Amino acid sequence: MSGQMIHTDGAPQAIGTYSQAIRAGDTVYLSGQIALDPRTMQLVNADIEQEIRRVFENLKAVAEAAGATLANAIKMNVYLTDLTHFAKVNEVMASYCSKPYPARAAVGVAQLPRGARVEIEGVLYLG
Repeated sequence: MSGQMIHTDGAPQAIGTYSQAIRAGDTVYLSGQIALDPRTMQLVNADIEQEIRRVFENLKAVAEAAGATLANAIKMNVYLTDLTHFAKVNEVMASYCSKPYPARAAVGVAQLPRGARVEIEGVLYLG
């Protein structure tokens, strides 16, 4: 592999054959995060806002392990099992990212790992 693996205990450990993130030059590719608590590896999903916030906290922890913040995000992909939660994603995302917001796609999917309702992946630019 030509990239550098990024790892932190502040985000959930990988539950498959992937890294939390990979840095390639000035770009960091964040793997998709669901709302797993990094200490217990249990899904945090009492309500959808709590679930979305846990996802962003996980992304934030991986970004920090890469020497960045979510302000460095240039692209995010959001996967939702119910697109009616899209407005809540926007609301929560605004508390973690500021203008200019990253480019983004939102996709409705049938299922996500561990019964999650939201998964978000991203790309950071460090240059």
